[in-house]
Amino acid sequence: MNRGLLNKYTRKHAIAGLNTKLPELEVLPNQYRNYTITIIIPEYTSVCPKTGLPDSGTITIEYEPNKYFVELKSLKMYILAYRNLGIFYENAVNRIFHDFVTAVKPRWAVVRGEFNPRGGIKTIVEVKTKNLR
Repeated sequence: MNRGLLNKYTRKHAIAGLNTKLPELEVLPNQYRNYTITIIIPEYTSVCPKTGLPDSGTITIEYEPNKYFVELKSLKMYILAYRNLGIFYENAVNRIFHDFVTAVKPRWAVVRGEFNPRGGIKTIVEVKTKNLR
């Protein structure tokens, strides 16, 4: 293992993008029960905080609404804010999950990031809740 390469990554890289202010996710009142919403966002983009190279992939959000569901235009603006944000895949998916669950308060949720190969490696990151009822 090349320790020199590892030493070049700093805590600043590790937490990049986690505290950046992003557009607010808006919610609408839910009228129904016992159904699932799946949202597929095939044009997710961000930037690697270490190399500055573009990252892209598909973000899928699946959830069962409780009292609210997400307003899609606000979700679109929220996701577009990642376009020039330096953030690692793992942090992006976990941040999207956290922000989504905090705003929407679903019964359960799954956020999955399937990132396009770069350097011959495809990465999939998934975060899910236990039942939040």
